[in-house]
Amino acid sequence: MAEYPQELYERLKNNAEAVRANIARACEEAGRNPSTVTLVGVSKVFPVEYAQAAFEGGLKDLGENRVQELVPKIERLEELGLHPNWHLIGTLQRNKVKYIIGKTYLIHSVNTVELAQEIAKRSEAAGITTDILLQGNISGEESKHGFAPSELKQAVEAVNALTGVRLRGLMTMAPIETSPGDARPIFEKTREIYEALRADVKDPSCWDTLSMGMSGDYKEAILEGSTCVRVGTAIFGDRNALKA
Repeated sequence: MAEYPQELYERLKNNAEAVRANIARACEEAGRNPSTVTLVGVSKVFPVEYAQAAFEGGLKDLGENRVQELVPKIERLEELGLHPNWHLIGTLQRNKVKYIIGKTYLIHSVNTVELAQEIAKRSEAAGITTDILLQGNISGEESKHGFAPSELKQAVEAVNALTGVRLRGLMTMAPIETSPGDARPIFEKTREIYEALRADVKDPSCWDTLSMGMSGDYKEAILEGSTCVRVGTAIFGDRNALKA
C-alpha cells in the first residue's frame, strides 16, 4: 500500500514525464536516441516517501548526495520490496565507503585515486565489483571537487591497476548558468576528454557513461553527449520550500 498521498505520486510522475519529454527533444536536436540517456531523479533532502512515489511512478534510477541519506532510503525501500538503481552523486568520504559497498548501482563522485583504492579494497573483501565514475573538475572552480583535466589520464591509469572496481566514465558539474548556454563549453570539453580517454581504459567496452547535466542545464549537456543526467528540482521541487 502506498505510504504517500496520491497527489504526490501524480505530481512526481508528471514532472518526470515532462523531463523525459525535454530529454527526447534534446536528443532529437542532437540526432540521438533518447534511450541513450539515463534520467536519475535526485531526491536529496526529501523524505523517503518521495523516493518511493517517484520510483513507483516509473523513475527507476534515483540519486543521493549523502551517504547518511542514501542508506536509510535504500533500506526502507528494500523493506517494501522496491529496488531502484541507486546512484551516489555527492562527495564520498573514504571513512564512509564501508556503508555503501554492494548498495549502489553507480558511484559518480570518485574524486581521488585514494578513494578509488578504498572502494576497490572494500569491494574485493565483499566479493563484488563496484561501478564508478571519475569526477572531473573541468571548470576549474575551487569550490568543486574532482580531477583537473591534466590529471585524468594518470588517474585512469591508476584505477586501471585496481581490482574490485569497474571504471565506467566521467562525471562533471558545470558552473551555475547566468544565461542559457553558459554551461555548454564545459560539457563540450568534458566530452572531448571522455572520448580521448577511451584509448587508455582497461576495458573500452565498459567506458560508456558521461554523467553531465542537472535541472538547469541538462538539455545543453545532452546536446554535448551526456548519457546520464542528474535531475532533482525539476522533478521533486524546491528543496528550500520543503525546509521552510
